[in-house]
Amino acid sequence: MTADIINAFGNLINRAEATADAPCDRISVRDHIVEVEIGAFQSERGTTQRIRFNIVVEVKSPSEVCDDVDKILSYDRVTEAIEGGLSEERLNLLETLAERVADRILMEPQALRVFVRIEKIDRGPGNLGIEIVRTKTTETDVRALADTPRPIVLFLANSVIMGRHLFDWLDAAEANTHPVVICVAAPEGLSPQVKLHKMVQRRIDLLAIEQNAWVLASYDDRCVVVGTKTELDWGMRHDQISVWAPSKIVLDAVDGSPMRINEITVLVEWFAKEIQAVQVVFVGETPTGDLDISREVAVDVAKI
Repeated sequence: MTADIINAFGNLINRAEATADAPCDRISVRDHIVEVEIGAFQSERGTTQRIRFNIVVEVKSPSEVCDDVDKILSYDRVTEAIEGGLSEERLNLLETLAERVADRILMEPQALRVFVRIEKIDRGPGNLGIEIVRTKTTETDVRALADTPRPIVLFLANSVIMGRHLFDWLDAAEANTHPVVICVAAPEGLSPQVKLHKMVQRRIDLLAIEQNAWVLASYDDRCVVVGTKTELDWGMRHDQISVWAPSKIVLDAVDGSPMRINEITVLVEWFAKEIQAVQVVFVGETPTGDLDISREVAVDVAKI
């Protein structure tokens, strides 16, 4: 891998000598700088820093010379892969970002292999970074994001969780043609209150909801608590009843998640939009009243 990276990011003479037996075309985007919030340390939250991308893509050589932009891998597709990797959620690790960017680029039909170098510019006296090489093996190895099933979001109030019809709702969720993701509110009783520290209180309120998610999961083994988009995606593809633990997705959101977590209907509807749910169903009482109706966001919805 070391030699491959040198050949990708090194000078043209070294690259030509190293690939003389198997020449291929490459396109590159170099020194592309983006300012973004990223990092695992608390000091990196709530602030942005510059990261630099250098990306080289090995592509299929054209069968003939053709001055047609639609038949080549555009540089825009590379920068769009960067934007897409950054827009899904707030990330802690450059390694995760590099994998996501590489995956998106390899979805392009012309791409054969991609070299990704990402560096943090502002974290120290030098540049801190990661370099990866990823190869497209078969077309089935790379799936489009559109293949992800669209779920039904089912909110169960505390009265339902503790009531005698809970297992009827879980049976209906298991039998549904759409995957079902269950949302819950905080348990009954007051959570600790922290005056003058809104962000701390927000975390406490999120953790209270997660406690209730685990309580629900303890009642039935079909319910699996999930906290990341990766876990959600896996669960939706494997007919799992997922129970949402909101902390990570809410705190890592890049497009503005609800600040008042105790407004549970607002939080649930925001989450439904994030995962492109086909329907949101509220069952039981909520802080804003009795919402035993469904709110459809798309046509052709299976009944729950």
